[in-house]
Amino acid sequence: MIDCHAHLACSDFDEDRDQVIERARLAGIERILVVGEDREDDIRVLEVCARHGGILSPCVGLHPDRFAEDRDAPSDVAIEAVASLARTHRAQLAAIGEVGLDYWYVKSAERRLRQRACLEFMAELAQDLALPLNVHSRSAGHQTLDLLMACGAKRVLMHAFDGKAGYAVRAAEQHGYLFSIPPSLVRSSQKQKLVRLLPLEALALESDSPVLGPEPLVRNEPANLAHAVRCMAALKGVSEARVREATTANANRLVIT
Repeated sequence: MIDCHAHLACSDFDEDRDQVIERARLAGIERILVVGEDREDDIRVLEVCARHGGILSPCVGLHPDRFAEDRDAPSDVAIEAVASLARTHRAQLAAIGEVGLDYWYVKSAERRLRQRACLEFMAELAQDLALPLNVHSRSAGHQTLDLLMACGAKRVLMHAFDGKAGYAVRAAEQHGYLFSIPPSLVRSSQKQKLVRLLPLEALALESDSPVLGPEPLVRNEPANLAHAVRCMAALKGVSEARVREATTANANRLVIT
């Protein structure tokens, strides 16, 4: 299995990161994509992944919630600093991310425009570096998909997509976008509908550790992908082995192609 989106470099795992990674190995996880949220976090991601080569793969990005009104919005210099980091470490990277749009935290038209401009820039960067995008789209599902399709983005992973399933189906069928499903699938009717409607060829797995676990308010970790596999198999009417095989192949196709 491949965990396509996790925050294993965050402080929640500082006390037992080695044990968390070992539990992931024992659960059959062969690779974990660790995403960054800003330049400082990206550097931490690169350092943590370097210490755990072979299973952790770094992604660098700029989380869209950095554009929220209660923060100083990232400057062009800050955005370019993330891009420079990506160019410097291109050989180590699995993707550009976490990037995207967030209309839950970001409310004003001005901040949303700046957020959109940043995503367009990151989409172009990913194309220049021949890397996929690892994309956040909270409360902005169809807006994010429309923007990415308009940009011509081809290799896209939509993480924990909370939009309408119909938009996801269109993006998967027409553009080959992949949608990663977290363990919270077991308690989310929206995610269950998404899994029912999307073909297995458009699905991947993610933990989004330390959040989106099978139990709310309990720290999540990659080993919990087993819960998503079990639920996905039941929803699709296939074996758990088939889910593991298909989602792994899908993720490898996105990241390695």
